[in-house]
Formats: sequence, structure tokens, C-alpha cells
Amino acid sequence: MSKLASTYNVPVVQSSSLDSYLQTIAAIPVLEAEEERQLALKWHTEQDLDAARQLVLGHLKFVVHIARNYSGYGLPLADLIQEGNIGLMKAVKRFDPEANVRLISYAVHWIKAEIHEFVLRNWRMVKVATTKAQRKLFFNLRSSKKDLGWLNQEEAELIANELGVTTGDVFEMESRLSSRDNSFDAIIDEEEEQYSAPVNTIADHRYEPSELVSTEELQTQHYASLIGALDKLDERSKDIIESRWLKEPKATLKELAVKYGVSHERIRQVEENAIKKLRQSMC
Repeated sequence: MSKLASTYNVPVVQSSSLDSYLQTIAAIPVLEAEEERQLALKWHTEQDLDAARQLVLGHLKFVVHIARNYSGYGLPLADLIQEGNIGLMKAVKRFDPEANVRLISYAVHWIKAEIHEFVLRNWRMVKVATTKAQRKLFFNLRSSKKDLGWLNQEEAELIANELGVTTGDVFEMESRLSSRDNSFDAIIDEEEEQYSAPVNTIADHRYEPSELVSTEELQTQHYASLIGALDKLDERSKDIIESRWLKEPKATLKELAVKYGVSHERIRQVEENAIKKLRQSMC
């Protein structure tokens, strides 16, 4: 995967340049069926990396189309597209040109799988979706509802039977999907004299003398613990963590990928593993 990703030369998706990215891939022509098959054969039989690259580039706009369907989860579209691109690259690697199906028909499952995992890792309201059935419920409940109103018992039972979960799971997930965070520092409407934002009713004890001393000591302990944990990492992992989190300006995945001659996805994997090791060392 990392070998393929490093040679595809796929445009990097960033929130700050999303419009430019979309314009770039819009100019890439869609592959004809026979052209796609010939490229897939070259990759499958000869490991022709340029053929694999053309297959990926020719399907980037399909990834965007799929990623847009997940924009309702409050995550950056650029990140959703980037995760979908990873799924597309995995699909290209495994695609069998003799299967008599178009690549996108095969790749759509890989693209969605990567996006699903990204949403589940990052969306705070789905931490309870730990089983396969609950994940299926999370991603299908919106489309299963006939309207925007609350489900009644009969509708909940139908969805529960269809998705293999309990009606309780259905009602709980509906409640989570429909909930909204209250603003901590919402502007007070002068006409609503009885309302006060939480920020105006909570005492801030951080600046009491005893709290200042305690906080300073705790920060010193955490810093010492972090330095000790960093020293246990290998040099590359330590450099990636420091460059991504502790230095200014912070390095991007792309910059570190160029520095170490690997894909940005490999840098992300090293970063995640290093963070896990740091957490274990600091517990």
C-alpha cells in the first residue's frame, strides 16, 4: 500500500485548497471500459505502477461523489475525500480485471469502508457504535427514516428488524443523531432576561492561589513524563511527533513524507503508533 501510494502522485486534499483540488480532478477524463481493463491488466500482470496511477486518477471524482454523502457528520470534506482515496488505492491494488466488472463497482465498498472507519474514529456521538450491527444502524438510520420527525414504535421495529438491532438501539441512536450541543458562551438575547449562557454561571477557580500552584506542579510532572516517554521512541517516531505537535510551525504529513521518502499515509500510521506508545508510557 505505501509503495503504491508513494508512486501514484495523487493530488493531496487539503481544506484550504479544496476548490483547487476539485478543479484539478474535474479535468481528468473518465476512463472508458476497455481502457480501464487494459490498464488493470498491466497492473495485475506486469505490476505497471503508471497503469495503477492512471486507474486511481481516473476515479478520484467518484470518491468525491461518495464522500459528499457523508458531509452531514460534521467532518471536513477534504478529510473524507482523503480517506476515500486511500480506499480507492487499496481497491486498485486488489482489483481483478478478469472479474468482468467495472473498477468503481468493486472500489465503492473499499472507499466507503475507509470513510466509515474515519467517521467512527472522529465523530464524538458514535462512540457507542462498537458492534457491526450498531455501525450499520448509525450509517443507515437517516436513510431509513421516512421523514424528519421522530420514529414511532412501529417504524422503529421495522428498522430494528431490517438492520438486526433492538428497538432500544434504534431509539438511542436516533436521539444521539438528533441532539445538538448547547453553546457554552452563547450571546444573550436582551429580551430573554431569564436566560444566561453557562459561561456566565460557572465560577473559574483556575486563578485561585492554591489552584495555580497545583496546576503548575501538575504541568511540570506531565512535561517530565512526556519527555521520558519521547525518549523511549525510535528516532523517526520521535521526530515525527515533535514536528507534528511540539514545534512551530508544525510540519505537514506531506513534508514529513518527502523527508523520509515514504507516503503521507505511512507517516500518519507511524504517528498514530507513536501516540499510542506515548499514552501507554505516561499512564
